[in-house]
Amino acid sequence: MEQENITKVSKFILLGFAGQHKCWHILFITFLVTYVVTLVGNIGMILLIKTDSSLHTPMYFFLQNLAIVDLCYTSAITPKMLQNFVRTEKSISFIGCLLQLLVYGSFITIDAYILAAMAVDRYVAICNPLHYPVVMSRRLCIQLLVLSYFMGFLNGSVNTSFTFSLNFCKSKAINHFFCDIPPILALSCSNIDVNILVLKVFVGVHVMITVLVVIFSYIFILAAILQISSAAGRKKAFSTCGTHLTAVVIFFGTLCYMYLHHGTSDSQEQEKAASVFYGIMIPMLNPLIYSLRNKDVRAALKRVRKKCV
Repeated sequence: MEQENITKVSKFILLGFAGQHKCWHILFITFLVTYVVTLVGNIGMILLIKTDSSLHTPMYFFLQNLAIVDLCYTSAITPKMLQNFVRTEKSISFIGCLLQLLVYGSFITIDAYILAAMAVDRYVAICNPLHYPVVMSRRLCIQLLVLSYFMGFLNGSVNTSFTFSLNFCKSKAINHFFCDIPPILALSCSNIDVNILVLKVFVGVHVMITVLVVIFSYIFILAAILQISSAAGRKKAFSTCGTHLTAVVIFFGTLCYMYLHHGTSDSQEQEKAASVFYGIMIPMLNPLIYSLRNKDVRAALKRVRKKCV
């Protein structure tokens, strides 16, 4: 009887947000504008760094790749979400769901590792400025980027393969606006203890590694800044890592908020809200943060504008 109840799932239904049918047009316009701003901001940042020779430094090498990664993981979920706002049948195919989870899970992990690599770059720039060009060589930057992609796709592929190896017989309705692991596991009639263990171990290890790298980097940075005698020197040192620290606090702060509230009665809706923030809003905010708070980027924008004029 149990085998008869297990059917081959060809598609899932994405339930989206609670009560979204009442104000779908407002949500559609809001997320559409957000996605367009994200595309323009990140593509603009990529092109600006590529064309302006003064930005061909390790920090902007990582920033350029951060913009690429932000585009990839927000594009994995936002277009389908926008489509489901205007469609009667809010479905996604089995293969589409698998690919969405793989791309999203991989690139959001890569994002965390690139932010950690940028913290290391700021540590070397402030704590060891004389050897900065030698230490942060092109080769090391590429190695850190390759490591980020390797760890990202390792995390994404392992969790995706474990998730979609399950049997689904309870329902086809995913209580989310995209294919994420916890709401998919809720549909399974298989034993998911191993899946939960793998998820906690892999996510926990990746979060712990990246957060510790960021924390220790900024501990040494803060110690070095406090040793600077002049106020102008301290201000300049703070300005070189202020934009990155802002992006780090927003990204990891949202993740910590999500984990601290996990398991409460309203955890599903809170997880959706957190997913909106770091899956849709953060990719839009990153280029704005780096363009508005960074003197080098503002100067590069002025030079590009003069050339265009």
